[in-house]
Amino acid sequence: MSFESLGLHAEILRAVLDAGYENPTPVQARAIPVVMAGRDVLAGAQTGTGKTAAFTLPILHTLQPYANTSASPARHPVRALILTPTRELCDQVFESVTTYGKYLPLRATAVFGGVDMNPQIEALRRGSEIVVATPGRLLDHVQNKTINLSQVEMLVLDEADRMLDMGFILDIRRILGLLPARKQTLLFSATFAPEIKKLAEDFMHNPETIEVARRNATNESVTQQLHPAEHDHKRRVLSQLIRHHEMEQVIVFTRTKIGAERLARELKRDGFVCEAIHGDRTQQARLETLASFKEQKLRVLVATDVAARGLDINELPYVVNFELPTNPEDYVHRIGRTGRAGATGVAISLVASDEDKALGLIRKMTGKPLELTPAPGIELRERSEGRAPREGREVRERRDVREGREVREGREVREGREQRDPGERRSSRRDDIMQVETPLIEGRRATSSAALGGRVAGGFAPFAVRAREAVRELPALLLPPRYTVSK
Repeated sequence: MSFESLGLHAEILRAVLDAGYENPTPVQARAIPVVMAGRDVLAGAQTGTGKTAAFTLPILHTLQPYANTSASPARHPVRALILTPTRELCDQVFESVTTYGKYLPLRATAVFGGVDMNPQIEALRRGSEIVVATPGRLLDHVQNKTINLSQVEMLVLDEADRMLDMGFILDIRRILGLLPARKQTLLFSATFAPEIKKLAEDFMHNPETIEVARRNATNESVTQQLHPAEHDHKRRVLSQLIRHHEMEQVIVFTRTKIGAERLARELKRDGFVCEAIHGDRTQQARLETLASFKEQKLRVLVATDVAARGLDINELPYVVNFELPTNPEDYVHRIGRTGRAGATGVAISLVASDEDKALGLIRKMTGKPLELTPAPGIELRERSEGRAPREGREVRERRDVREGREVREGREVREGREQRDPGERRSSRRDDIMQVETPLIEGRRATSSAALGGRVAGGFAPFAVRAREAVRELPALLLPPRYTVSK
């Protein structure tokens, strides 16, 4: 099947061919005719299978009769609204609309937060048939009365499950209340949670359900590798894997923004050209970082899950889960950044001993065993150096318990106990120092005692006992906590 057989407008087909596409993907072949027929659609497919074009192309085809070159804003009302959960995905969908509609006199505008509103206000005032927006910034424009949604004919919820995870359900319902009752609604997502079905029942009219793969399945063109690595050693393992596999470009996913910044700094010290992208960075900085990565100026891009649903990098060979996500559906989206549009890719996950629960959820959702195998680069290096792999603290403690040895008290536990009982802390400090007597302390005592003896002889006898106690406690007060003087 080719795009020409789908009945798309000639100018749209011309733009599709310019982009290098000749045949539609399975989800495009099934969804485009249904959307062009005017029916509501509930579609799910694996990440990287062309879901964006599956609703972008029929929207352009449907709105083609409204295309005009008039300068009047009244001739360009908002007729199609596309909602996305993240700024990156909003920008990606906007690029698809402009790419496939470049030969049609239809206007499109991207509306998302983190940037100045004034350029968006000017674009909306000039008129725009297609608006791609995030829910929060769209409601800001509604409150400022800079956008009119009364003539919307088509509504798209892209990555609806992510919107629910991010708490946008109330914003979505508020936006639905601003739209006309009669409209065509399209819901596209890579995963189908039960909440998606409930959402579809609330505001969709007899939708056509389209699933081109098993629900929540991963892309078969992506090779998944899992390596055990404790948290203290993950950065070292990651650096060695990048060198061992000779990764030209890789996206590394972390759970937190702080973790992303710290990992980016450490990888820079290891000699890699690396930057981090997360929610605390300004939108302009995030766009510039993404542009540098797409232009292959960066070798490593460290990202949080905020970018997992909005990154579309052509022929990205590797993706690394530095930390497993707590939500197993995010795992599908993370590894979906590679192996896109029929290409092959490799997804590597570093699994610590305390991530067994997250790994179990991922195995259950994907239906795959996902066995752990030693990291090849680390294993070869440690064998060449003639030493065994280093163990994490948790592994050592479990081995000590099995062998009946006393588990050493951690620093955090010891400090917490000392904070609860300051007297115990002082006594422990004094006892630690007095366990081993040294000539240095004995010399201090002898010198101090001689000095005290002279003063006592000079008439300071009432203070002798108190002075001896002060001299005895002096080393414990001067030396740092838990300091032990050794021979």
